[in-house]
Amino acid sequence: MIIVLLGPPGAGKGTQGERLAARLDVPKIATGDVLRAAVREGTPLGLEAKAAMDRGDLVPDAVIMGIMKEALASPMAAKGAILDGVVRTTPQAEGLAETLVTLGRTLDAVLLFEVDEEELVRRLSGRTTCDVCQRPFFGREPGETCTEGGESGTLVRRKDDEPDAIRKRMQVYRDQTAPVIDWYAANGANMVRVDALGTLEEVESRVHTALGIS
Repeated sequence: MIIVLLGPPGAGKGTQGERLAARLDVPKIATGDVLRAAVREGTPLGLEAKAAMDRGDLVPDAVIMGIMKEALASPMAAKGAILDGVVRTTPQAEGLAETLVTLGRTLDAVLLFEVDEEELVRRLSGRTTCDVCQRPFFGREPGETCTEGGESGTLVRRKDDEPDAIRKRMQVYRDQTAPVIDWYAANGANMVRVDALGTLEEVESRVHTALGIS
């Protein structure tokens, strides 16, 4: 299965995506991860991406989709993939659709995680992140030590996890993603809406039910 994850920051789509990927035995492919890997490996597209970043520019969608195409064409994605952060705008949705057609693959579902904005503000403002492995934590204080990534790191609170910054991020998400949802609906995608409020296990169960996974 190839599944696109959509949802506002803090909705838990990354965590649920990892669980879903493990359940389906497919990789979770995140734009940032494959982009960094391409830059690190010095691939032609990675060099294009690095040049854009060195100029302080956004990496062009064409370059991102090229890197994504390489990832989806790799043996690791032969059985499918969970795509996290790959589609944030309508041009990216269109680019992914064209990429899948080129590869002879189909999009099985668009998984949309939905959470009330005030709950997200409460949730994210209580989040800290390891400065080494980037793993998020809730209910932990800045300055505490993280050893989850195999290398000790320090928990920090990012500036964009302050309440005002979170609300701005929500507005950007709404502005960008509402057209994406409309685009997928207009193009007949299997849009699966999931209530993302609850425990990890409760949300995971809703995901499985929505996708028809036993």
